[in-house]
Amino acid sequence: MKTILRAKSTEVSINTDGLVRTIGEKINPTGRKKLSRMLTERNMDYVLEIATKQIDAGADILDINVGVPGEDEVELLPAVVTLVAEHFDIPLCLDSANPKALAAGLAVAPGRPLVNSVNGEEKSLENILPLVKEYQVAVIGLTMDDDGIPKTAEKRVAIAGKILERAVKIGLSEEDVVIDPLVLTVGADHNAATVTLEAIASIRKEFGVNINLGASNVSFGLPDRHTINQAFLALAIQAGANCMITDPAKLNGIIKAADLLLGKDDFGRAYITHYRATQKK
Repeated sequence: MKTILRAKSTEVSINTDGLVRTIGEKINPTGRKKLSRMLTERNMDYVLEIATKQIDAGADILDINVGVPGEDEVELLPAVVTLVAEHFDIPLCLDSANPKALAAGLAVAPGRPLVNSVNGEEKSLENILPLVKEYQVAVIGLTMDDDGIPKTAEKRVAIAGKILERAVKIGLSEEDVVIDPLVLTVGADHNAATVTLEAIASIRKEFGVNINLGASNVSFGLPDRHTINQAFLALAIQAGANCMITDPAKLNGIIKAADLLLGKDDFGRAYITHYRATQKK
């Protein structure tokens, strides 16, 4: 199954039979005080600097989140989307919980971006899916609902099914929805990762859709987070995840290695290309 995203002239396919795709996570002010300050000051040079580093590190798609407390996302999101699109020919992932901000961003985004995100809450389904339909784009579906994030894989699979059913009912196709089974920190619940891994495998088996993860959540609050993130990424890719919202500078190497070891990377071309690119830098 393929979810096609486009920029001005480039196309990226998130493909269940293809290589894992990386969504660069760094244009997001959550936990990043400098970016929050720069967005507040409208210092867009810093945004371009972050985008450049992520693309150089191998990001296939760029996530754009401008959720700074007190700032107007409806004004700021389309401004940043326009800026990034003018300087880089790479598909974008518009990341906001505000439907009005998403609509403003989608109105100026070139090609076919990805929306991050819809979930199983009725309010979210009713507000976000019509936008996805109107702009004929793709969307990430989070497996949470009005009761929060389920503790079992079975419930997350059920929510994935609900999101897909509602998307198809409104006129979208299953290819338009990339399911995110969500992962919580193992520091609070040592079973958190295994529940997510089980959900990934079950969702892939039952629905055959593309699967995304915001992988760094798994290590929150623990020492040596990078080692935990690397191990989890490898396990998640083996389970069936094929799109990651992460830091490509830190984790694209493990992603390329996992693709290679799972037989997805013919003759190691992607791994070797990535290695040579990082050595040059």
